[in-house]
Amino acid sequence: MSHHTDDEQFELLSQLFCQEPPLQDTSVNRQEDEQQDMLYSSSVIEIRADPGREQRKGVPEVIFGETKETAQIITMARGLLAGSGRAIISRVRPEVIEALRAALPEYTLRTRDAARAVVIYEHGYARHRTGGRVGIISAGTSDIPVAEEAALIAEEMGCDVTCIYDVGVAGLHRLIEPLRNLLATGVDAIVVAAGMDGALPSVVAGLVPVPVIGLPTSIGYGMGGKGVAALLSMLQTCAPGLSVVNIDNGVGAGSTAALIANRVALAHGSDHSK
Repeated sequence: MSHHTDDEQFELLSQLFCQEPPLQDTSVNRQEDEQQDMLYSSSVIEIRADPGREQRKGVPEVIFGETKETAQIITMARGLLAGSGRAIISRVRPEVIEALRAALPEYTLRTRDAARAVVIYEHGYARHRTGGRVGIISAGTSDIPVAEEAALIAEEMGCDVTCIYDVGVAGLHRLIEPLRNLLATGVDAIVVAAGMDGALPSVVAGLVPVPVIGLPTSIGYGMGGKGVAALLSMLQTCAPGLSVVNIDNGVGAGSTAALIANRVALAHGSDHSK
């Protein structure tokens, strides 16, 4: 078996970073945009959008909007739109949505109210379909916002997404039929969002033959509240096949499930043109 020297490894890494990723050709001016260094500035800091991330690693850049200034969000969105024709923003404050509509009137805004998320598309943008299939399950209705965030990301990564909500362990009989129907669709991975004791992902992982991503949510009472009990319960599972993301990390859960599903679809030779 041959081994690269350190110098060779750094050279390969340098070549990777220097390569221009292939971007979706969605406007006559796109070639000129690709030649720019994608350096944008807001009123506070320099902002470097990463529109090639999805081509490079399969997961698009997502703007975390909860703690950013409105001007920063708009600037980052412009950068992503110029490079890929789409911008995804999570945890968006209501006033930012209106500011985005005013600042980007030539683009189409898709809002996901429960998830507090926005996706902005340039005219004519067509979402790529991979053939991957992802299931999203929430234990309770209070877990739906984070579950919806995971669903949105999986959809934007080209997957077909099926959601089952309010089937937690307090009424476990509610899970059986919806889960059977979900498996019948041929899902490749399942995200299970749960707060409180966080038991549902372990239950699902003990029943299904596909990878399960546990998504703890910051729903609960007392000492174990804010998702801590749910997180520890999922990490301590004895059910094989369960992996866990951080508390309320719908983006991480959705992207992980979509990466799995898309690789399965690719291996099965799914028709990506659908």
